[in-house]
Amino acid sequence: MEIQLREFDRCRILYQKFLEFGPENCTTWMKFAELECLLGDVERARAIYSIAITQPRLDMPEILWKTYIDFEIEQGETERARELYYQLLQRTQHVKVWLSLSHFEMGIGDENTVRRARKVFEKANEKLRESEKEERLMLLEAWKAFEYEHGDEESQQNIDKRMPRRIKRRRKIETPDGVRIHMSNSFYIL
Repeated sequence: MEIQLREFDRCRILYQKFLEFGPENCTTWMKFAELECLLGDVERARAIYSIAITQPRLDMPEILWKTYIDFEIEQGETERARELYYQLLQRTQHVKVWLSLSHFEMGIGDENTVRRARKVFEKANEKLRESEKEERLMLLEAWKAFEYEHGDEESQQNIDKRMPRRIKRRRKIETPDGVRIHMSNSFYIL
């Protein structure tokens, strides 16, 4: 109602009061920053996002971070968006963040795009060595698709060497009535 009445200072007060009592509500932080952006105060919107990501408890942190990064990209601030990605990677090493960063680097579109995206994949592979195998496999598959689209023959061969190998093990099992059965198990080695 206050927005319809063009009482923007009152809107700011209402958002501030709401955030005093519920600082974990990501939607409120995003709507507040969106209001400031609509009013043309980009620096104030950026400050709101900056305060929001420092909150100790958030109900949807991944959406807040994505919105903040998208905001910086819309503003043409690629260096700030890159810094936000690396801040987020200090908090979490999730494979989706690494993949999003590589897509971001590819979207910049200058002469160093492929080189920077490849470096992201290399760093991610190094960091995810200790993580769950499914996450690392997801990264390697995305990296392979990237190399087959943007790489040369040498880079494609390098990623093929890094891909997990499927190994089959066979063992003989003898049933109680004396029949031998060959069982095979297969699994991947990363």
